[in-house]
Amino acid sequence: MILTDYFRSTHDATWDFALQSGVDKGVIRLPEDSSFDITDYSHWRQVHKRFTDYGITPLLIEPMPNELHDHIKAGDSKRDECIEKVIKMFPIMQELGIEGICFNFMAHIGWLRTSSTFPERGGAKVTEFSMKDFTPTGAKITAKELWNNYEYFIKAVIPHAEKYGIKLALHPDDPPVPNLGDVERIMISRENIRKAINDVVKSDNLGLCMCQANFYIMGEDLQSVIEEFAKKIFFVHFRNTTRTPNGFRETFHDNGDIDMAKLMQIYIKNGVDVPIRVDHVPTYAGEKSQVAGYDAMGRLFAIGYLKGILQACELQK
Repeated sequence: MILTDYFRSTHDATWDFALQSGVDKGVIRLPEDSSFDITDYSHWRQVHKRFTDYGITPLLIEPMPNELHDHIKAGDSKRDECIEKVIKMFPIMQELGIEGICFNFMAHIGWLRTSSTFPERGGAKVTEFSMKDFTPTGAKITAKELWNNYEYFIKAVIPHAEKYGIKLALHPDDPPVPNLGDVERIMISRENIRKAINDVVKSDNLGLCMCQANFYIMGEDLQSVIEEFAKKIFFVHFRNTTRTPNGFRETFHDNGDIDMAKLMQIYIKNGVDVPIRVDHVPTYAGEKSQVAGYDAMGRLFAIGYLKGILQACELQK
């Protein structure tokens, strides 16, 4: 596995903590302001240099920039313009050695939690989803519309992804529920993920972000999922959780329902050797949360835990 961490486009404490923890490869978020032109190589180069000068090598983009992807998922009047901009990203990424993008197909409502203060071990705070606490937003889209929009997008971009050697890693819906009010969801089951990455188009450049907790919450057997999709897993979100789609919470990486060490052995046994990063960490005592699940201190324990598991698995080879 290739150990990475998630970095915002400008320096913060997570950059330092990752490097101090021995992580020097990055899954990066691009700038989200009007001064950054997604189609301009010089703008990308400036961001890329910011990382490399600090000692971090960017490997993946996550997420696909929302300014483009929101219109693509909704299938609105700006869809074609945004798809063209996505395509223009690929040669820039190839030039900079950035090998792929993690994207999702959650229209109108992205990854969602109803609380960020659920008490975990020792009073640490974690995120929680409870369907009974969800308030509909008023947005609407059907599963049929989503599938049509997904097919339109994938068929447009895959030939260009293949041309420039860019991998597209599809993230499951989070939470993986059929609908949030009038917003329906489609990437909510193994069957639908299989359709999305194998049947809509057949391409070695279209695969999966294996967010293992999402598949667990769906009720899927993780070993079986890994065995089926091993050659299509481009990226791993190393995350633990409790189960049920309509009510779950994040946990410390060693304190959820998933046996993380056993799962790593399954990845390795099936030849999965891709970028991996810790995901959705607790907020520690005394820490003022900036983005729940992505605070700096919680990553320290999670990265150390992941490194320990990786080293133990190496010793068992």
